[in-house]
Amino acid sequence: MIFSKSCVYGLRASIYLASISGEEYISIKGLSDKLDISFHFLTKILQELTAANLLESMKGPKGGVRLSRPGSEITLKEVVEAIDGPAIFTECVLGLPGCGHDKPCPMHDMWEGTRDKINQVFTTTSLEDMSKEGKAKDLRITPDGKFIWS
Repeated sequence: MIFSKSCVYGLRASIYLASISGEEYISIKGLSDKLDISFHFLTKILQELTAANLLESMKGPKGGVRLSRPGSEITLKEVVEAIDGPAIFTECVLGLPGCGHDKPCPMHDMWEGTRDKINQVFTTTSLEDMSKEGKAKDLRITPDGKFIWS
């Protein structure tokens, strides 16, 4: 897996929120149950997305989280960068400093094209795109298939 578990869960949560797009806040507990992600772990992830202005949160009995903008305006790249940072899109796959055309690592030539393709896909794909794709294909968002598109 090239993304951290936090990042994968952040993508799942963000895509789910895009799939139910609305003005209401979704409780973190409800989101945690729906996606089968630990409440405390998910809370930390959602805090990172909120700090990056991708989510809005509200405390209280009717509180929770929601997307800060329409899902069509938030790219997958924004979510990844908010949680894992930009390195996947810019750095050496082996993490070697100075890797580049002048001093390539053993994987440089193979990784460069893949990295650029990943960057392009994640830059041009919105949360709404993924939500629509998921609904069209009746995809599950949890590993055990508990999530059902609504």
